[in-house]
Amino acid sequence: MSQSHYSDAEDSLTDTDNSGLRKRKLWDPETESITSEIKDLLDDDVNSLVEEDCIGCPLPSTPEDENVLDSEMSDVLKAAVLAALLPKFSGDEMDITTLAQNAATQAEQVVRKMIAVGWSVCHFHHLPDWLQDNDFLQRGHRPPLPSFRACFKSIFRIHTETGNIWTHMLGCVAFIGIAIYFLMRPTLEIEVQEKIVFGAFFAGAIICLGCSFVFHTVNCHSQFVGKLFSKLDYCGIALLIMGSFVPWLYYGFYCHFKPKVIYLSVVCALGITSIMVSLWDKFSESGWRPFRAAVFMTFGLSGIIPAIHFGVVEGWFNHVSQKSLGWLILMGVLYIVGAMLYALRVPERWFPGKFDIWFHSHQIFHVFVLGGALVHYHGISEMAMHRVTIGQCEIPDQLIY
Repeated sequence: MSQSHYSDAEDSLTDTDNSGLRKRKLWDPETESITSEIKDLLDDDVNSLVEEDCIGCPLPSTPEDENVLDSEMSDVLKAAVLAALLPKFSGDEMDITTLAQNAATQAEQVVRKMIAVGWSVCHFHHLPDWLQDNDFLQRGHRPPLPSFRACFKSIFRIHTETGNIWTHMLGCVAFIGIAIYFLMRPTLEIEVQEKIVFGAFFAGAIICLGCSFVFHTVNCHSQFVGKLFSKLDYCGIALLIMGSFVPWLYYGFYCHFKPKVIYLSVVCALGITSIMVSLWDKFSESGWRPFRAAVFMTFGLSGIIPAIHFGVVEGWFNHVSQKSLGWLILMGVLYIVGAMLYALRVPERWFPGKFDIWFHSHQIFHVFVLGGALVHYHGISEMAMHRVTIGQCEIPDQLIY
C-alpha cells in the first residue's frame, strides 16, 4: 500500500478559515509515527488474512481488475483513517488505540474485497489440500473464495468448474420449465395422480441438478461449505434415481398392484440407504471416487430385476415392451458410461493438462446425466400416452401377470 493513501487522509484534515489562513494540523507533532504504525498494522493484517483465506494461491489481481481494486482499497483506507481520527480530536489529543482498531477492521474488509474482486486461477499444486480433487486437471482452478458473492460471480469466469456449473444449471432451469408446463395443464388433460407420479421425477431431477450446480459454484468457499454442499450433491443423485423409478414402475406395472408396491418399497429403501451413505464424511473424499460411482451404479442397476419382470409381463416381443425397455436401456447406458468415465477420470488421465477447462470426465458425466434424464422423461411420456390410449386394466391386481 503506497504512503500516498495516508498522506491524502492527512491533507483532508487540513482546512482554511475565512481569513484564508491555514489552520494548525491537529496531529502535527506525531503524524509520521502514527501513519507508520497504522501502515505496519495494516500490512500485518493483510498478510494474516492472505495466509488464512488463500493458502498457497497467487493473490495478485488479474490485469483488468487492478485499477478497480486500487481505487476501492484507496477509498476504504482513507475512510478508515478519517473515521478513526475525526471523532477523537478534541484539542490536540487523539486515541491511537481506537485508531488502530478501526483501521484494522477496515483493512480486513479491504482484503476480502481484494480476494473477491481480483482473484486469478491457480495451478493444482497451489491449492489447499481440501480443494485438491483431480490432479490430472493441472491448471485453471479457482483459489479459495471466502465470499458467496465471489463464488457466484465466478459462474461467469472460465475455470475448471465452468462446464460443470453451466451444464446442470441450464438443465435445472429446463426441468423447472418442463415441470411448470406439465403440472399446470388442466385436470381434464392430465389427472392429478399422473401429475403426482411425474412430479416425483421432476422433483428428483430439479433437486439433483440444482444441488449439483450450487455445489460446483460454492465448493471453493471453504472446507466446511464444500463438504456440506458435496453431501447435498450426492443426496440429489440418490433422489434423481428414486424419482426416475417412480413413473416407470407406476406405468410399467399399472395393472399389477402388488409387484408395483413391492418394487417401489425396495427403491425407497435403497434410496434412503444411498442418502445415508452420502452423508458419511469420507464419502466425498477424492480417494473414494470409485466407491461413490459404485454405490450409485448399483442403485441404478437394481432396476434390471423389475425390467426383466416387465418383459415377462408384457411379452419380450411386444411393441410397447420393446419401446419402453428401449428408452430405459438407453437411459441406463448414459448413466453407466458417465459414471465409469467419472470414476476412471477419462480422458484427462490419458492426457494430463489437456482437458483442464473443457471435456474432462466430470463435465462429460454431467452431460450424460442430463441426457439420461431427458431420455427418461421422453420414455415415461411414451408409456403414459400408451396407458391413456388402451384405457382401463382388464384384470387388475395380479401378483405376477
